[in-house]
Amino acid sequence: MYKVSIDSRNNKVSGISRPSDNAWVPLDPANTDYQTFKKEVLAGAELQDADGNVMTQEQADAFIATLP
Repeated sequence: MYKVSIDSRNNKVSGISRPSDNAWVPLDPANTDYQTFKKEVLAGAELQDADGNVMTQEQADAFIATLP
């Protein structure tokens, strides 16, 4: 499971957290955790929005498509 984090200063996605181990996944295509995050979500891993609502697979796929 992953959760989207929003920067309250500009209301934009600042990164992704992995609650299972409190890991922070930066939005950096060179970061291996980021690459794994994208692959796992596209393969069906649960993704929550910043409010903790679980995204549908279609919503998660659309979100991933907006990322670098």
